[in-house]
Amino acid sequence: MSDQEGKDAAEPAASDILGAALGGAARRAGLDPAQSGSTGHIVWHAMGGWRGILESVLPTLVFIITWTLTVDPKTNQGDLWLAVGLSVGLAVVFTVVRLIARSPATAAVGGLIATAAAAALALWTGRAADNFVLGLITNGAYGSVLLVSALIGWPLIGLAVGWLMNEGTAWRQDKRKRRAFFWLTIAWAGLFAARLAVELPLFLTDQVTALGTFKLIMGLPLFAPMVAVTWLAVRGLYPKRAETVSESSAPDGE
Repeated sequence: MSDQEGKDAAEPAASDILGAALGGAARRAGLDPAQSGSTGHIVWHAMGGWRGILESVLPTLVFIITWTLTVDPKTNQGDLWLAVGLSVGLAVVFTVVRLIARSPATAAVGGLIATAAAAALALWTGRAADNFVLGLITNGAYGSVLLVSALIGWPLIGLAVGWLMNEGTAWRQDKRKRRAFFWLTIAWAGLFAARLAVELPLFLTDQVTALGTFKLIMGLPLFAPMVAVTWLAVRGLYPKRAETVSESSAPDGE
């Protein structure tokens, strides 16, 4: 086997592993194209319902409100310890509630770790804006990876959907699917880039209240319609396949 043949054989294996990881994450989030349900229901599930929304929004909202209310007009500095303390405390409460209720706590634990890490960084530097630096890094990383994957012909949306629909990488032979997955991936990369473009200047100029506010505005309010568009596009590409997968995954009644 030549080096090129070995490389070609390795690419599908790598894509299968990545597709399985992405598809598994999408399925856990409720974004399985083989499932039945209205678009609104799917989007609501992806956001985690009321509990997921509160867990995502409240820690940041509490931080912004606390910081803004305690800002000294003379120094333009607020009570950073109180702001991060309340924010992390709220994340701890959400995690404990999930553990007590024995409900899936992965998202809450992840949120707690992210909130605590951001708070620790802000306290270490003494700069309130650093409470948002991990989010900026995440947006930059996600956006870059999505963009590169689309440009090299292996859009991550396609890899995830291919795994979910038991198609592997066969979608790359279909121009319609390949084009759709390219633009969906570009759109998601654009979402992360837009967040970074708006939030980074605010971070660099230390506009804490505005930075936190735009983080919330460009969070779930933009995430939800992107999920809806992606869901509708994928269901449009696999109308019959989705029904087949749904039926085959149902328990036997005979």
